[in-house]
Amino acid sequence: MSDLYQQAFEYATSFLKEANDLPIQVSDQARADLAHLDFNLPIDGVDAQQVIQELNQWVTPATMKMGSPRFFGFVIGGAYPVSVASNWLGTAWDQNTGLEKTTPAVAALERISGRWMLDMLGLPAQSAVAFVTGATVANFTALAAARNQVFNQAGWDVEANGLIGAPEVHIIISEESHPTVYKSLAMLGFGRNRVTKVPTDAQGRIDMAQFPEVKDNSIIITQAGNINSGSFDPIGDICDRVADKNAWVHVDGAFGLWAMASNQYKHLGLGIEKADSWATDAHKWLNVPYDSGLAFVKNEHALKAAMAITASYLPSENAERNPSDYTPELSRRARGIDIYAVLRHLGQAGVAELVERCCSCAQRFADHFEAAGFEVMNDVVLNQVVVCFGSEEKNLKIMEAIQQDGTCWAGQTIWKGRLAMRISVSNWQTGLEAVDESWAVMETILAELK
Repeated sequence: MSDLYQQAFEYATSFLKEANDLPIQVSDQARADLAHLDFNLPIDGVDAQQVIQELNQWVTPATMKMGSPRFFGFVIGGAYPVSVASNWLGTAWDQNTGLEKTTPAVAALERISGRWMLDMLGLPAQSAVAFVTGATVANFTALAAARNQVFNQAGWDVEANGLIGAPEVHIIISEESHPTVYKSLAMLGFGRNRVTKVPTDAQGRIDMAQFPEVKDNSIIITQAGNINSGSFDPIGDICDRVADKNAWVHVDGAFGLWAMASNQYKHLGLGIEKADSWATDAHKWLNVPYDSGLAFVKNEHALKAAMAITASYLPSENAERNPSDYTPELSRRARGIDIYAVLRHLGQAGVAELVERCCSCAQRFADHFEAAGFEVMNDVVLNQVVVCFGSEEKNLKIMEAIQQDGTCWAGQTIWKGRLAMRISVSNWQTGLEAVDESWAVMETILAELK
C-alpha cells in the first residue's frame, strides 16, 4: 500500500504544484484523449499502480484548473492545503458518519465545528447543523424541516400522512431565486410552479413594496447573495412582517452567508438571525474540497422529525448528537473533518480576511472595467461583478477568447434580460495581483476585438 499511496501522493502534489501556471481551460486534445479510458471492462484486472498511472496520464491533463487564483467562473472556491491534507486523512480513516457511538471522533468534529460556525456567523446558538453535499441538499434539508413545522402547527403530521389531503401551504419566493431552490420544492412535493414570485429591484433584492400579504401556513424563501449581483434580500424586514403568522423564513445563502463572518460586510444580512433556517456551501467561500454543504435550522426538533431514522440494529441510545439525525443520508463521508480543519487553521479573523479580500478583488475588477469605459451592471456589494461589453455577439466572442487564452476564466450569465460576463471571486489564493494579471489579458483581448 505504501508504494501505491506514495505514487498517488506524488501525482497529486505535482498537479497542485504546477496547476496555477497551466492554462485553466482544458485543451481539445486532452478532451479527445479521454477516449483512452473508454473500453469494455476486461475479464481480468490490472495492477493497482497501473490504474493510478492511467488516471494521472489521461485525467490530469483534462482537469479544469478550478483551484486557480484566476478562475472566476461560477462561485467556486479552491481547497486550502490544510483541507486537502485533512481530506486525505479522512479518506484513510474511512468513517461512515451516521452514529456517534460507532464514529465518535468525526461526530465530535461536526458538533464542534457546527458550534464554531453558528457563533462566527451570528446565528442562534441553539440551531442544529446538518453536513450535506451542497447548497441544493442544504436547501432541501432546511425546507423539509420547514414543511414539518408549518404542517405541525396546522395540525397535520406530514411525515406520517404525506401531502394528500394536507392543509394548503403557501410558498413565497423571490423571482431571482436560484433554480436549485425550485428543485428542492419539487422534491418535497410542493411543486415548482405553485409558488408566489415576488418582484425584485434593480439589484435583484425582494421589493418589499410588492411583497404579498402573508397567510398562515406559509414558507418564505429569501436569498443572501444574489448569484449575479451578490445582493441580499431584506431578510430582517421579511421576518418582522411574518412574525405573527404560522410561517417559516428560509435563507438560501449558498455563498453569501459567509459574509456574516466579516464585520465589514455583515450589515448586508441585517436581521438574518431572525430567520428559521439557512443554507450554504462550504466548498464555495470556505474553500474546502468537494462536496460540502451546510444547513442550519433554528428548531432542532423540526429538523430531527423530518430527518431522523431508527432501526433495531442502529445503536443510537445515549448519544449527544447522531449525525444521521440531521441529514437525508444515513451513510455518508465525514465532511466535518475538512470544515474543522479550515476553521481551526484560519480562526474567525482568517475567515473574515478571506471574505474581505475576495470582495476587494471584485471591486478592483469593477474599477478596471469602468475605467476602460465598459458597463458594470451591478452594484458591487460583495464578490460578484457583472459586466457588459455591448451586443450579445460581442460578449460571447470576448468570453470565448478569454477562456481560450487560459490565463483566467470567466463565464456568462443572463442579468436583467441581457447576456453578460460574470466574475465571481471566492478562491483563497486570489489577491489583487491575480486580478491585475487577469485584467491585463482581458484588456489585450478587448483591444484586439475592438
